[in-house]
Amino acid sequence: MLAGRLFGKEDLRIVEVPVPTAGSGEVVVRVKACTVCGTDFRMYRNGTEGVDENHPLTLCHEFAGTVEDIGGGVTHLRRGERVCVAPNIGCGVCGRCVSGHSHHCKEMTALGIHMDGGLAEFVKIPREAVSNGNVMPIGDGVSFVAAAVNEAFSCVYNAYERYRAGPGDVVVIIGAGAIGLMHAKLALMSGAAHVIMNDLSRGRLDECAAIEPRITAAAENLPEFVLDVTGGYGADVVITACSVAAVQQNAFALAGLDGRVCFFGGLPKGQEMVRLDTNQIHYKQLSVMGTTRSSHAHYRRALDLIEKGLVDVDPLVTHKFGIRDASRAFDNVSGAVGLKQAIVFD
Repeated sequence: MLAGRLFGKEDLRIVEVPVPTAGSGEVVVRVKACTVCGTDFRMYRNGTEGVDENHPLTLCHEFAGTVEDIGGGVTHLRRGERVCVAPNIGCGVCGRCVSGHSHHCKEMTALGIHMDGGLAEFVKIPREAVSNGNVMPIGDGVSFVAAAVNEAFSCVYNAYERYRAGPGDVVVIIGAGAIGLMHAKLALMSGAAHVIMNDLSRGRLDECAAIEPRITAAAENLPEFVLDVTGGYGADVVITACSVAAVQQNAFALAGLDGRVCFFGGLPKGQEMVRLDTNQIHYKQLSVMGTTRSSHAHYRRALDLIEKGLVDVDPLVTHKFGIRDASRAFDNVSGAVGLKQAIVFD
C-alpha cells in the first residue's frame, strides 16, 4: 500500500509499505479520507522526536474509512462498516481515564503522532483503542471527509462546553481558519446574536464569511468595532483561535463584564510567556480558560451534531488531493491557502 511517511524535518515521502493485518483485539481500517491539521504541519515543518531516516512515521490523526480486517475477540464492529477513529489512546486505568478524560492521561499515545496514522491506504488500530471505544460508527449520510474533520471539531466542542456561548451573546473569534469557523458555527447554533471574526488576512475572512454568511468580518480596529456593536459593553465570549501571543495579550480588553475568554490556540515554544493585564480579569470578573484535545464523549457529541445536520463541516475542506499529491496539502497549509486540506482515497 501507499503511505505518507515523515522521515525527518520537511521530509515527507509517499512510499510503499506492507498492508497491516489485524491481530487479536485489533482492527484494520481502509482509509477513505484524512485531513491535515496544525499538529501535522508542525511535525512536518519542525520534525518530531524519535522520527528520522531509520524511524519514519505515517502522519495524520484525523481520518475515517471502513473496517477492512477484524482480529479475534472484536465483536462490536463488522467488516465494511463505516467508521471514524478518535486518535488519543489512554492507559484505561488511571484516574483521568476512568473519569472520562483519557485525552489527559499521562501515558497517552496517539495515532499519527506516536504511532502510524491515517495518511495511508490502510491503518491498524491497536487493541487498546478498539476496546476503549476509539473506533466509532458513522451514519451513511456523513461524508468520510466530514467524519475525518470531526476530530478537530471535537476539540472545538470541548472548548464550547466551557465557554458556553448562548442566546443573545456577542462572540469574538480571532483567527479566520477552519478552527475559528467551527467555533462560529457552534456559537450561531446556540443562538449568539453576533459572531465577529477577526484576522490579519482579509482573504481568509472573506472565505469564512462566504461559507458562513452570518459571520461579521472585522479586519481592522477590532476593539472599536466590538464596543460599537455592543454599545460599549464588550463581548460575552472571546476566543483566540490562533497561535499568536499578542492576541492572547489583547483578548481581555475585548471582553465585557462577566465575559468568558478562551485561549484555544496554543503558543509556539519560546513564546508562551505573555504579559497580561490581570486587573481586566479582576474588575470585569472574567472567566479565563484553556482547552486542549478532546475526550471520547466530546468526539461522539460532535459527531452527533454532524450526523443530525446541525453543523455542516464539509465546506470547511477547501482542497482535496490524492495520496501521491499529499505534499501539496502541506504546501497549502504553509501558504495559508484555503481552510482545511484533505487527502481522499478511491
